[in-house]
Amino acid sequence: MDKRLELLSRIGIVPVVEINDEKKAAPLAKALAAGGIPAAEITFRTEAAEGSIRRIAEECPDILVGAGTVLTCEQVDKALAAGSKFIVTPGFHPEVIRYAVSKGVLVIPGTATPGEMEQAMDLGIHTVKFFPAEQNGGVSKLKALSGPYKSLQWLPTGGIDITKMNEYLSCDQVLACGGTWMVKKELIENEKWEEITSACKETVRAMLGLRVVHVGMNCRNASEAEQIARRFCALFDLPYLPGETAIFAGSFAECIKGPYLGAHGHIAIGTNNVDRAVFQLGRRGAEFDESSRKVDSSGRTTLIYLKEELGGFALHLTRIKV
Repeated sequence: MDKRLELLSRIGIVPVVEINDEKKAAPLAKALAAGGIPAAEITFRTEAAEGSIRRIAEECPDILVGAGTVLTCEQVDKALAAGSKFIVTPGFHPEVIRYAVSKGVLVIPGTATPGEMEQAMDLGIHTVKFFPAEQNGGVSKLKALSGPYKSLQWLPTGGIDITKMNEYLSCDQVLACGGTWMVKKELIENEKWEEITSACKETVRAMLGLRVVHVGMNCRNASEAEQIARRFCALFDLPYLPGETAIFAGSFAECIKGPYLGAHGHIAIGTNNVDRAVFQLGRRGAEFDESSRKVDSSGRTTLIYLKEELGGFALHLTRIKV
């Protein structure tokens, strides 16, 4: 996968930005990054688009900035000259798409129908925008299309907000979601950078869905593990679930039959997407034990341990199905 697409997938959300004053572009980008979303699609709906892309590219090099609502070949050239890392079009204009491809740029064309998606595939493009998403059938349509178009990835945009994004992100072929809810025009115009950062943080929290799923306890031996697990089950009316190396008391506790990671045990933290959680926690200074990483048949991480312990407990992320 293209590294820019991989980064978009890790971020999970692409803010779609309409900006009227290029001087506000860099502060906006910094507000997005502070909230955990270091990406922006600057739409060519205003005269400030080109200058805004340039300012972000020059002043905020860690932000993945792209150009959206690109309608002409001239706009492709302007976006690239300004430093855009990717191009997004609202619809499928063959001439513009072919021109962008000829320039070697990462282009994500807008599509709404199977025919447009097939045209993109004919040009060697396998990541497309699905727009307007909600008005064109939403998640149910994408799930229906995933059968015949298994090689496609989608960037759905249009009508999606914080309450709907996880429905889309739970689809394996959805790369990320585009949206405007964290970058409303009035917030940008009034330079409400802290509010934008807060909205981004709220979005990231909702996207990850981090929560404790069980506590693992290191027991001295199998006998002690059985004793503790049975007591948990009796106290809290939980199912007794014996395994080869540990005994679960429902989803509350994992009683391990001997020493394991962590001085006292481990805490399993569930998340909707482990790879996105790794990205976000990594930005906060966390390091991960790559030897512990487990992946599914599609290469998506299902479990990984952090290198550090907290309070004598090791920590691991584990995927929970949305």
